[in-house]
Amino acid sequence: MPESDVAGLTGDPVAGETIFTAAGCASCHMAPGAEGEAQRVLSGGQKFPSDFGTFIAPNISPDPDHGIGGWDLADLAGALTRGVSPEGEHYYPAFPYTAYTHMELQDIADLKAYLDTLPASDAPSQPHQVGFPFNIRRAMFGWNLLYLSDHWVLPVGDDPKLERGRYLVEALAHCGECHTPRTALGGMDTDRWMAGAPDPSGKGKVPNITPAALDWGESDIVFFLETGFTPNFDAAGGHMVDVINNMAKLSAEDRAAVAAYIAALPPVASAP
Repeated sequence: MPESDVAGLTGDPVAGETIFTAAGCASCHMAPGAEGEAQRVLSGGQKFPSDFGTFIAPNISPDPDHGIGGWDLADLAGALTRGVSPEGEHYYPAFPYTAYTHMELQDIADLKAYLDTLPASDAPSQPHQVGFPFNIRRAMFGWNLLYLSDHWVLPVGDDPKLERGRYLVEALAHCGECHTPRTALGGMDTDRWMAGAPDPSGKGKVPNITPAALDWGESDIVFFLETGFTPNFDAAGGHMVDVINNMAKLSAEDRAAVAAYIAALPPVASAP
């Protein structure tokens, strides 16, 4: 991203912590099995299987050699909103830049200010386990033409609460990445937005959270986002546990905005 696009922006690490939490950065980039304060060390190493191979989260700690400590704000903004490294290399969309492309530049500045306060790690990033032809990163240029868009999925009009909910769901928390089925090329099928999808691990399914399958009221959704318990007192499991932990740290207003967004989704039949 050109330096001129972020010129004059100053990040606030306190505000950046909220962005960091909503985006679930630690959930993917902490070391496997990290607990407590160790979750603030973004050394990477977690593996994410897919139909195209296994992607391994990189080190994004402030270490200048093995992390992103040498990046400036324009570098981070380019990675988040366009999926391009400071060296001009395309990232794979296992990194949800197709959601982060909606991020406001001030929020990115705040996020960087917070990331810079975290502990550095000298753990080298591991290469992805992706075979031919998916290891040809140049092909991502064509993929981005198909799937990288700055258009929002759900129209919300001028409702501030729904606008905030959409920003949290579609951009920061990138909920569609798991809850929306994908095309043969791995892009999100936005015509079936939030209709559920196979779990990338190959075990079970990620549920449909449109009103076609989810009959919870907004207060039920808020309760789930804060506690991890459904209206029937079943408990969240899998990766959703990390999502709940993050959502519980947000403001009550933000959880209510997310609930309002989910309740406003058009009903879509569950994906097969």
